[in-house]
Amino acid sequence: MTGRKRHTEPLDVHVILRRDGALGPEILLSRRTGPVYATGLWHLPSGHLDGPHEDVVTALIREAREETGVGIDPEDVHFALTVHHRSPGGSTRLGVFFEVRRWQGTPQIHEPDVCDAMGWYRFDTLPSPMVAYARAALDAYRCGKALAVHFQEPGDPIAYDPAVDRLRQIPVGTGTRTDLPGPEVRAFTERAVGRIAHWTDVSWARKGSQVWRAGGANEGVWFVKVHRSDRFHDREVGAYRSWVWRLGAAAPRLVAADPALRAIVINAVPGHSLHGAIHPADEQRLIFRRIGQLAAAIHHTLPARPGLSASVAIGKLERHLDGAREHLAPGDEDFVRAMAKKAGRLPSLDQVATHGDFQLRNLLGPDATGGAPYVIDFERSEHGAAVRDFARLADAWAGRPDLFEATMAGYGRPLTRIEEEHLTVHSVLDAVSGIQHGAAHGDPEIVERGRRTLAHLRSTAIP
Repeated sequence: MTGRKRHTEPLDVHVILRRDGALGPEILLSRRTGPVYATGLWHLPSGHLDGPHEDVVTALIREAREETGVGIDPEDVHFALTVHHRSPGGSTRLGVFFEVRRWQGTPQIHEPDVCDAMGWYRFDTLPSPMVAYARAALDAYRCGKALAVHFQEPGDPIAYDPAVDRLRQIPVGTGTRTDLPGPEVRAFTERAVGRIAHWTDVSWARKGSQVWRAGGANEGVWFVKVHRSDRFHDREVGAYRSWVWRLGAAAPRLVAADPALRAIVINAVPGHSLHGAIHPADEQRLIFRRIGQLAAAIHHTLPARPGLSASVAIGKLERHLDGAREHLAPGDEDFVRAMAKKAGRLPSLDQVATHGDFQLRNLLGPDATGGAPYVIDFERSEHGAAVRDFARLADAWAGRPDLFEATMAGYGRPLTRIEEEHLTVHSVLDAVSGIQHGAAHGDPEIVERGRRTLAHLRSTAIP
């Protein structure tokens, strides 16, 4: 300790009033006016403590009422983060930000001498100009940070400018947020594309899936994926680097890969998963025709290789049957074994680049049916028979021969008799593999799809 006076700083409170809008979460912002700091800029409702008699929660509730007219119960106030801020003029302060999702009344302008506008905004459409301090806090909040430092330099603008970004996010302790990637993956991503303002966990609802949507502080959207094994990582990275780029706009682009982390960053492509989508029959046929065109494009990205034996590895088959047996119907196992024997008798087919998991949930449809679909997720990609990529569409074709015909029309040619026999065998073996995988990884949808496929093929296939 020295004899100098202790350093003290003002303490202010900020309320993040948050609601669910039609297109995603929205927060309330107000625009400052009159003889106040940052006049003309958008900011969160905020203020200072009135004195030592007032705690931060009491001050927050008071400021929200004075500025917006809403009433907030103390039980509905949730801590969001703290920001240590220094203005361009050199003064410093601590800002404590709170999230509130429930209140009484409708927010309105209650102090027109210092606020001339108020509105709800999504995180990806924040208004401009905005106070840099408030923007920094919201960026850190969206990343799940509990503490951030925002020290501006002399001459910096008060308004947010992405070219002068002084935000420094302090990492959260291990285990605090389970919906964010680990710190090493976050650092890898930001080295590749710049600072990420918000993360959204978009993993499949099954064990082992790790995928996040990453929104950049300066716009831009990417997906970050951590593979379950080196094999999946190598397959996907290899596909992106060798042939996926040949699909043009129909597939994402690999931005960065880290084999030690088994992580990749890819750019986002538009559209929504075709899995579970409902379309009129004519539109369905158009979609499947374009799926066939996409399959043809995949299979022609690389030169074909001479075919290999179609025999099934007995050890692999036994493992799949062991994991699937309790989910099989009577007679399924005998049927699977008969089809495995048939595989060994079939002539081989040329090997081409295949997606390996070509199914509706890995195909994205555009917002309107006028465009071509997009394909994602290449971790099962490898050279194989072209019909391999039609096996997982078999469930969509069951009872709908028009969809099969539309796909083949898009593909540019019908399957040969030998290819049709290979497709049946692939579909059967893929079904039992899917049942085993779904049971092991908590994905009942894959289990049920495999059961449906076996039931349909047993009624139509000739072993």
